[in-house]
Amino acid sequence: MTLTSARPDKAFWLSAIQREAAALRAVTAVDDALASPVPSCPGWTVADLFRHTGAGLRWVAAHVVRGETGSPGDPSTDGAPTGADLLPWWDAALAAAVAALGGTAPDLPAWNWAPQDKVARFWYRRFAHELAVHRWDGQVAVGLPEPIETALAVDGVDEVLDTWLPADGGLAKTGDGVVQLIADDSEDSWIVRVRGGAISLLDTATLLPEERPLQTQVSGSASDVELALYGRVPFDILTVTGDETLLDCLRVG
Repeated sequence: MTLTSARPDKAFWLSAIQREAAALRAVTAVDDALASPVPSCPGWTVADLFRHTGAGLRWVAAHVVRGETGSPGDPSTDGAPTGADLLPWWDAALAAAVAALGGTAPDLPAWNWAPQDKVARFWYRRFAHELAVHRWDGQVAVGLPEPIETALAVDGVDEVLDTWLPADGGLAKTGDGVVQLIADDSEDSWIVRVRGGAISLLDTATLLPEERPLQTQVSGSASDVELALYGRVPFDILTVTGDETLLDCLRVG
């Protein structure tokens, strides 16, 4: 678990959604941006990125206000416009999502796919990171990538470890060992026990140094740690010591 005791809240995530969405939208100011391929999402153009995120925003706007824990089905890009209609459609999707999330109580019942409480709080966090990572994707496509803000990236690493990996029901690769991830631009670190196809997130606040039999240690900015976990950047841009193969077990993208 992270060493940070403060937890993000609704205001933090809503602010991040608006900030990251604005930065993604700004990508379209670059000439021919919508036609640009997205290297971190093979086969996609920036236009595809906007169709994908727009469909997700429309989906969460309709879902989060229902007050129900039954699955609403998956987001779909069917019917998403192309050409000149795409960006106005995306802008409307963002406005609808911000209004729905902003007007919804964090504890309102709402379905999610993770082994967590089925409440709306999940979706503030999820879409903050959905937009942050895809904002980075869009900026890479036009050659102007910017890191994810440190506090948001720290929460993004938390989300990978406490939500994505446990929800998968098994890691993409198996391993056996203990990994420490360190965000060297904050006071945050995580210790993860990989055993077979599963992980355990250990409490760094209570472990003594001699209780940390590390096989692998990774350090870098919180943004780079999050982006590496999402497969956006290679782990070798960070400082890595020990068994690098264990890191493949932690990738979710």
